[in-house]
Amino acid sequence: MAENELKRFTTAKFLSFALGFFGLQFAWQMRIILSGPVTEDLGASPFIFGLIWLAGPFTGMVVQPLIGALSDKTTSIFGRRRPYLLGGALLSAIALWALPNSEYITNCFGSLVRIHLPEWSALLFAAAMIWILDACVNIAQGPYRALVPDVVPQEQHSIANSYISLAIGLGSVVAAGTAPFLKWAFNYQMSINAQFIMAALAFSLGMLWTCIVIKEKRFLPRQDENHEKFDFIKSLRDFFAFSPEVGKICWMQFFTWIGNMCMMIYFTQYCVHTVFGVPDLSEVSEIVKASYDAAVLAGTNFSSICFAIFNLVCFIVAIPIGILSVKFGNKKVHIISMLSMAFAFLGMAFFTNVKIVAILMALSGIGWASICALPFAMLSQYIKPGTEGSVMGIFNIFIAGPQVFVCTLVSWIINKCDFSVIGGVNYHWEYTFLIGALCLVIAALIASRVKDKAEGV
Repeated sequence: MAENELKRFTTAKFLSFALGFFGLQFAWQMRIILSGPVTEDLGASPFIFGLIWLAGPFTGMVVQPLIGALSDKTTSIFGRRRPYLLGGALLSAIALWALPNSEYITNCFGSLVRIHLPEWSALLFAAAMIWILDACVNIAQGPYRALVPDVVPQEQHSIANSYISLAIGLGSVVAAGTAPFLKWAFNYQMSINAQFIMAALAFSLGMLWTCIVIKEKRFLPRQDENHEKFDFIKSLRDFFAFSPEVGKICWMQFFTWIGNMCMMIYFTQYCVHTVFGVPDLSEVSEIVKASYDAAVLAGTNFSSICFAIFNLVCFIVAIPIGILSVKFGNKKVHIISMLSMAFAFLGMAFFTNVKIVAILMALSGIGWASICALPFAMLSQYIKPGTEGSVMGIFNIFIAGPQVFVCTLVSWIINKCDFSVIGGVNYHWEYTFLIGALCLVIAALIASRVKDKAEGV
């Protein structure tokens, strides 16, 4: 499609364009907050919970590149991106509904075929729904980013991506804050099932609106298109051949995301079990579980409030961080931001007062705003023109790869660090913040060794 055939977007059209990503982020944030309580109620130990979280990095490394390549070659009358956007959203909505109803669904299936399913079948089904949900989010996310150059004029690309960032921030805040707000304002406690249904509706309806309003023209394959087979090893070798600084930035990103995911994955469990003192419920009777229902909901609500604060601060400081990085350099601002996040993590490892934890999560939001922007700005100084897509695809390995480490080794460490409490056992979930803080400090030290082209140092 020629550039001059693309019509400029109005503000209203940008909002419609971003609404689908608002729903996507809404669903993803709900999965982060609530998957822990759901799987633990079905018998997942900390280690099993970590293994279930492997869905994110594996689907991110496999599904996104595959779907991206397929969408490039799609030539349907509905466009080449929209079928994946809508398909991913609708399948995710089904998984979001089924996840909290895993035990009910497996019981109904067993009764239907007149067999007695083992106790762990509901947990296995829930794990499958999480993997399907993560895969479908990735199915929609890659083509969504690729939709920008397809339908938006080149001079408006930065604005389009800014609206996506706005949708990410608002989607996270609304998803995390809705249930606590209803409890505070109307004394109405949303059930976990209701929150997942809300996420399913937000994702499917938001994406449906975007697909209806944003029109794609039919893309036909170019006759002069280069069909050279993709060589991953060659691309990886070329990637690191750009500059010695690229390797440093990749290692910085690797340790950054170990630290960041130590919080993202385990924060809700930390709130429920460490802050609110609920013992591990994975192997107790239904009667004992019921006696802790109120405390689990309180801990989950508190986690939601903290995530809302975390993302709100990120949203507020994102632009100031960009301005400061222009004035003082990406490296300096990013190091300070990471160290502030490391300090917050250390505080949460030793102080479990709800007010202190909420304040420290707000401080962590500064680091999150920097993580979402400045590493990519640092890397972009060393990217050769025409290689942007492959470079960012390889760079994503240093985001998804560390999550495998957090889902396996870190969860194994927590699983080994149990202690006796009244009513059973508990785990030292706060240890995740010690590991996370250490990795963020290492990342800051590596960043200090990166040569910033803009500064010449």
